[in-house]
Amino acid sequence: MYAVIKTGGKQYRVAVGDKLKVETLSAEVGSDVQLDQILMVADGEAVSTGTPILDQAKVSATVVAHGRHDKVRIFKMRRRKHYRKQQGHRQNYTEIEITGISA
Repeated sequence: MYAVIKTGGKQYRVAVGDKLKVETLSAEVGSDVQLDQILMVADGEAVSTGTPILDQAKVSATVVAHGRHDKVRIFKMRRRKHYRKQQGHRQNYTEIEITGISA
């Protein structure tokens, strides 16, 4: 059984036991969160899709950790103009573990 969820403007295919890094959620480490924007649930041959979301489906997850991704370096340069600019960015994330899917 798996589901397609939407959180933080991105879509993820999840199953029970999966760990994934999503955009920052305002929840404490160790707490349970309910993800309610479920786009699709598949259980063997039975597939349920929403228009655009399924109302009765829920995915429960546990917050494992908060952290920051690796640094992404941004380098801009204009040749022959003596222009160079360097920047870096680290995006915050919340790591969650999927504990249950209910359709």
